[in-house]
Amino acid sequence: MLDSLIQLLPELNTAFFQTLYMVVIALIVAILLGLPLGIILFVTDKGLFLENRPIKSIIGFIINMTRSIPYIILLVLLLPFTDLLVGNTTGPTAASVSLSVAAIPFFARIVETTFREIDKGMIEASIAAGATPWMIIKDVLLSEARPGLIQGVTITLINLIAFSAMAGIIGGGGVGDLAIRYGYYRYDNTVMFTTVIILICLVQFVQFLGDFTSKKIDKR
Repeated sequence: MLDSLIQLLPELNTAFFQTLYMVVIALIVAILLGLPLGIILFVTDKGLFLENRPIKSIIGFIINMTRSIPYIILLVLLLPFTDLLVGNTTGPTAASVSLSVAAIPFFARIVETTFREIDKGMIEASIAAGATPWMIIKDVLLSEARPGLIQGVTITLINLIAFSAMAGIIGGGGVGDLAIRYGYYRYDNTVMFTTVIILICLVQFVQFLGDFTSKKIDKR
């Protein structure tokens, strides 16, 4: 068993970096699109400075609908779109498409929830001082919510790591794909345990880094 594991080390190394590649792409997309969606969900809520119930309801419905679809089903549903976008349906680049779609609404809800923890008195004081909506978003919401947003990024990244393992079912590459091809199909428990340990270590490192960064920037 040990000999087979040693022979697989190059593939383990490749699979690890494939996992990093697909989750980092998905995380970047989630932040770029999920952050503004989360902001819109918050500022258009009842009683806020950009209250708009139709926009809030439409965006909220789309986000809830996407989040209600189990990732493995979403993965299959997005195969035609993935093929259209990247030209194939296998490999880490293809897997990053479905990961991104799953991560965007997840992160958007985290952003909205994080903003709800901000003292509304600060927002009201900014409005009274004549601050524009953009100034409130930039100087109050994003500034005060930084520790919570870092924690949100951490949670999103950990979920993406778990989802990336499922992407191996359709040949998405990464550690999950290796576990299925060599561990499950070949009944090699050593490979299965090794891939699980790799994923656990990766998640622990991400959580530690997220907690450390969040505490460092929390000035409260």
